[in-house]
Amino acid sequence: MKRTVLVTGGCGFIGSNFIHLALAAREEWRVINLDKLTYAGNLESLQDVADHPAYSFVRGDICDRQLVESLFAGHGIDTVVHFAAESHVDRSITGPDEFIRTNITGTFTLLEAARKHWPDRDGRDRRCRFLHVSTDEVYGSLGETGFFTEETPYDPRSPYSASKASSDHLVRAYFHTYGLPVLITNCSNNYGPYQFPEKLIPLVLNNCLQGRPLPLYGDGGNVRDWLYVRDHCEAIVRVVEEGRPGESYNIGGHNEKTNLEVVQLLCDKVDAKVGPLPSGEPRRSLITFVPDRLGHDRRYAIDASKIDRELGWTPRYSFEQGMDSTVDWYLANRQWMESVMDGSYRRYYEKMYGTVTAEGGA
Repeated sequence: MKRTVLVTGGCGFIGSNFIHLALAAREEWRVINLDKLTYAGNLESLQDVADHPAYSFVRGDICDRQLVESLFAGHGIDTVVHFAAESHVDRSITGPDEFIRTNITGTFTLLEAARKHWPDRDGRDRRCRFLHVSTDEVYGSLGETGFFTEETPYDPRSPYSASKASSDHLVRAYFHTYGLPVLITNCSNNYGPYQFPEKLIPLVLNNCLQGRPLPLYGDGGNVRDWLYVRDHCEAIVRVVEEGRPGESYNIGGHNEKTNLEVVQLLCDKVDAKVGPLPSGEPRRSLITFVPDRLGHDRRYAIDASKIDRELGWTPRYSFEQGMDSTVDWYLANRQWMESVMDGSYRRYYEKMYGTVTAEGGA
């Protein structure tokens, strides 16, 4: 089915991976990428598709109502895949303002544009879909057992997760109030190529290669479910094409790991691929425990049985396969890492934190 897809935040980590997949796997789709190019957006991540005939890039803010409405009107957009969000938990604690603006007001702006430009309930084109990409962090924290399901009550614990929970509720309200054909996905922690180095895995890889300390919050025992980004993007395509409007779908990788386990595995893989540190010590020696983050959720775990049962999606990559592929990609693309570590990102962290701490954020 032909679609004209507005991808918000397409220069970010998951968004850029999604655009690569969509252009390769769906020849009938036309993709418009709207991205503000904040510190976490990088055009280099999409260099290889910049001249693709089915792709166009627009630099702009999802809170800019005039711009957003002009894109709907000018391009005949019938599908929205909404990735654009402030997503780093640490930054939401020190400066929540932008999280409220982007994650809530930006989502509202997109919903209003879709409501204005798509036909009413009775005359709606069946292609129209508004997919809001969210996080498992809206559910709060689990104990040692149990899983998040689509019926788990929301219990956000940080300004970031609270802003995403708010936007989830807003999206759902537009289905019940206006009949807008919305879909929500709540994913577990993504990893893979093009991930910005404030997140755990690329941060650890970069520090490992430079022989820098690997600071871990608390005892390193916080548990996350890890999802390879390619699997996530394939799930999103499936939800766009086959999901039922008004429904939420949890997307997980079935890979529960403590942060300490993840960092140790990364250290071992880098040692195996490039050799130990110049001192001869293994990179595990770089691990340093630091005071825990405020409101740090202890455990997340996704029950992804609904998307399997209803849409036939399950992850294709094991954690071992995904991690091998991820480490190999970063080793082969050190120039990409160096370019994103330059400039605004580096200056921001020097100003805000003085150092970069490995965290388990999505």
